[in-house]
Amino acid sequence: MENETAKLRLAEPEDLPALLDLYEGARAFMRRTGNLHQWENGEGPNEMQLRQDIRDRSLYVLVDHGTIHGAFFFSMAGEPNYDVIREGSWESDAPYGVLHRVARDAACHSFLKTAVDFALRTTSHLRIDTHRDNKVMQHAILSCGFSYRGIINLADGSERLAYERV
Repeated sequence: MENETAKLRLAEPEDLPALLDLYEGARAFMRRTGNLHQWENGEGPNEMQLRQDIRDRSLYVLVDHGTIHGAFFFSMAGEPNYDVIREGSWESDAPYGVLHRVARDAACHSFLKTAVDFALRTTSHLRIDTHRDNKVMQHAILSCGFSYRGIINLADGSERLAYERV
């Protein structure tokens, strides 16, 4: 979505049905592109998580003519899962912003760049992670100026590839 009518704003509780549809579409896209295990079995963006993100004022949506075309989580509160990194290291220990739960529909292009540009208005230090099988996201992350830093584990023990932009 690269037009002047699209606007980023904080997600609101009434956005929840559209957000659930958006993330379901993102799950289907990941399955079609070979990422069979990320955001499965209730992991990832579910109703409870999205409600919390909205309450925390950390979930942003891209809206055009009343339709949500993309969503992402952004916070400067840090990420406990990033405290330990294996097979690499973080470039900087300075405070950082975190991007998570990035999803878009088919009408929206270069959406990670939109999210990164938004976050860069707050901080020049960003971290993000993705599933090893999410080749589409890995490519997008690298194209947005991040560098691969190593492997982190989520609370459930599953691995994610970690990236940083300083």
